Amino acid sequence: MHIVWMIIVGFFIGLIAKFLMPGRQGGGFILTSLLGIIGSVVGTFIGQGLGWYNEGEPAGFIASVVGAMIFLLIARSFSKK
Repeated sequence: MHIVWMIIVGFFIGLIAKFLMPGRQGGGFILTSLLGIIGSVVGTFIGQGLGWYNEGEPAGFIASVVGAMIFLLIARSFSKK
């Protein structure tokens, strides 16, 4: 059940990150869910680096959305021609 919950929350985090980022982002349910999950991981690493979270503590919702936006920005810089 934990994996299903992670996919659902990841989808909403990815959806919000795509909405807040300017420009057009492609991808369906699976890519949006992966974006949210990756954003949570990025947010956790950034939060632990800044001292917001202890080791083993997951990122919050806002940090996850910010992490997803950072990942989108990095992915967009690599996909430009």
